[in-house]
Amino acid sequence: MYPIQLKRLPGNEDVPLPRQMSEWAAGFDVHAAVDKAVVLEPGARALIPTGFAMAMPRELEAQVRPRSGLAYKHGITCLNSPGTIDADYRGEVKVLLVNLGQEPFAIERGERIAQIVFQRVPQVILEEVEELSDTSRGEGGFGHTGK
Repeated sequence: MYPIQLKRLPGNEDVPLPRQMSEWAAGFDVHAAVDKAVVLEPGARALIPTGFAMAMPRELEAQVRPRSGLAYKHGITCLNSPGTIDADYRGEVKVLLVNLGQEPFAIERGERIAQIVFQRVPQVILEEVEELSDTSRGEGGFGHTGK
């Protein structure tokens, strides 16, 4: 278990903190902390505040991901998905939403807008080398395996 500290930001006492919506849910739903409804027109994007900041152990990252219901029903999804929140970030968590649907969509205060999944991040060392080892795939990429 990893401790995640949540700090509710002033003026957001009415906005729920992230929470799992079922016992085995991987993600924690996050809620909009907008002062008034934000209408996303088709093709438009907006940075939506959540009303909280957090601190997590160094070996974690928080990934901001879309909510499947909003994506399916309304075409509302997250840009830069999954968005990464680094362990050393202490500012307000915000969600970059985009409307890929056909109709305007209003984001209301307290509405569930995205989910956060916490993942371990291995500590790595990058090494510059002259040559890389060979594999059967080699440099094949972007559709190299056919259909």
